[in-house]
Amino acid sequence: MTDWVVIWEWVTIAARWLHVITAMAWIGSSFYFIALDLGLRQTASLPPLAYGEEWQVHGGGFYHVNKYLVAPDAMPDHLTWFKWESYGTWLSGFVMLVLVYYLGAELFLIDPTVMDLAIWQAVAISMASLAFGWIVYDAICRVFVNANQTAVMLALFGVLVGMSWFYTQVFSGRAAMLHLGAFTASIMSGNVFFTIMPNQRIVVADLKAGRKPDAKYGQIAKQRSMHNNYLTLPVIFLMLSNHYPLVFATPWNWLIASLVFLMGVSIRHWFNQRHARKGNPHWTWALTVVLFLLIAWLSTVPMRTEPEPEARLAGPALVYAAAPGFAEVVGIVQGRCSMCHAAVPSWEGVHAAPKGVLLETEAQIAREAWRIYLQAGLSHAMPPGNRSFIEPGERAQIVDWFRAAGSGDPV
Repeated sequence: MTDWVVIWEWVTIAARWLHVITAMAWIGSSFYFIALDLGLRQTASLPPLAYGEEWQVHGGGFYHVNKYLVAPDAMPDHLTWFKWESYGTWLSGFVMLVLVYYLGAELFLIDPTVMDLAIWQAVAISMASLAFGWIVYDAICRVFVNANQTAVMLALFGVLVGMSWFYTQVFSGRAAMLHLGAFTASIMSGNVFFTIMPNQRIVVADLKAGRKPDAKYGQIAKQRSMHNNYLTLPVIFLMLSNHYPLVFATPWNWLIASLVFLMGVSIRHWFNQRHARKGNPHWTWALTVVLFLLIAWLSTVPMRTEPEPEARLAGPALVYAAAPGFAEVVGIVQGRCSMCHAAVPSWEGVHAAPKGVLLETEAQIAREAWRIYLQAGLSHAMPPGNRSFIEPGERAQIVDWFRAAGSGDPV
């Protein structure tokens, strides 16, 4: 059994690592080509049919890049295609979705207090929602292909806000954020697979056949590439959010997710304007800071009705052990958390204490006071999906105990 546990752990590690590697490759090439495209210059020395050029220096050498809006007059002998970065990112991400959220649905995907779903129902909703995202987005782009692109992005933002709310009404907070990221990433990868690459293949086929390619295919591909550029940073935030309960385990998680998309757009707009040599719109950074502070405030709204402590919440383990209510908290944690957070977990499917946190003894619980307060007191991150049915009153006892311990830095 132990050998299979080790193998399984390394399978998930390999899948996650592959996902990170392919995502970095995709994001890097996407950012580079958008910056290159925006920085192109029209000069008198351009070759026939070329739209613009760019000189760059990197790695001890100089690069001279020309761009053709449609195609050159002859097919080059060697053509590099950029597609596997996108495909690899989506495929490895879906593998992670299966390994963590589908096979671990009871812990990470389903929260009975949100919606009491059977595993097959939750998985079906997950997969259907990803397909739904691409269908709706593609329809918006096709209907408004010649419209103002700001209007297209606003329509897409409306869809994303709606899905933010929908996911939080169906899945656990952790899974809702992750699914919104997967929803958006599926749109981005769908752009490459269903639109950008087919359009480029049409252009190449026309060129080989001696026909003049239609410029519309390149224009559509550029539209989708620019959408991907603006969606990248929010996806990264959402994929990382499962590590931070103040993001996903709050009543306003859907609104936080919606604001994250605005932050991503404001950051990318600054870079894109800079690369296009259109100035330095520093207001975008001010907007980003305001949005971030708003998100931080929203994450703590549920606690605003509680009286704030006079000093910072933390202190040595001894202080927490001596604080009023510690005996009651020990009983709560041992009854609700120690089946997973143990040297030998008793919860089926959990083979090692999550993140190495042990909560079996009074000393261990006192040492982990800060995490217990954050994960199970202030937020509902733990237990995952509230599988041990911790009561609101018990969460309140954890908060009261921690705050009674005094002030200091987290242990």
